[in-house]
Amino acid sequence: MEESETYPKEYLSPQPRRVTSMSSSVSTTSVHVTALDGLVNVNSLFTIAVFVGLSLTTPGQKSLEDRTACDAGIDVVKKLLVFEVVSFSFFLFSSLVAQGLKLAINLLNSKDVDEAFRAHINLKVLRLGMMASAIGSVMGCLFLMLSIVNVIQIRLGVLSCGSKSAIHAVSTLPVLVTSALVVYISTAIYAFLH
Repeated sequence: MEESETYPKEYLSPQPRRVTSMSSSVSTTSVHVTALDGLVNVNSLFTIAVFVGLSLTTPGQKSLEDRTACDAGIDVVKKLLVFEVVSFSFFLFSSLVAQGLKLAINLLNSKDVDEAFRAHINLKVLRLGMMASAIGSVMGCLFLMLSIVNVIQIRLGVLSCGSKSAIHAVSTLPVLVTSALVVYISTAIYAFLH
């Protein structure tokens, strides 16, 4: 009886609407944080691939073909370096946007101790940030694919030479990467619109 005299009635009986909005906000916020974590992890793996490709940018490397006509020229090495740097830039952009969104969500969560899992965020800004991060990852993948084509030409021989290994590797790479990117893009667009 003493508690009801010191506290107003609204503090003693929580409103059901508030609990419902909190539970939906909790699940929405945790899903966004999980998605952003996944995006940053994938970008980190691709960034490692970028640095592996950068290690092959030494001019004058011999290909595995016996003919000197199959060795890549300096122009292929330059293209490889440019594509690697552009790919790294897109992955870094994507990761920084995702980390910024995660930081905003976590900082907003830490303001209210009683509602640790609930963040009051602008969903429009969050969705646009996640879409920008996804676009950065897609562009990074495309430029990484182009750089891998140049790595194949350096190691297995240029495509104009007619090396069967190089032609098979280069023809397989765009088919698989493009199909995976189509699935990724369509899933991201579906999630963005719904």
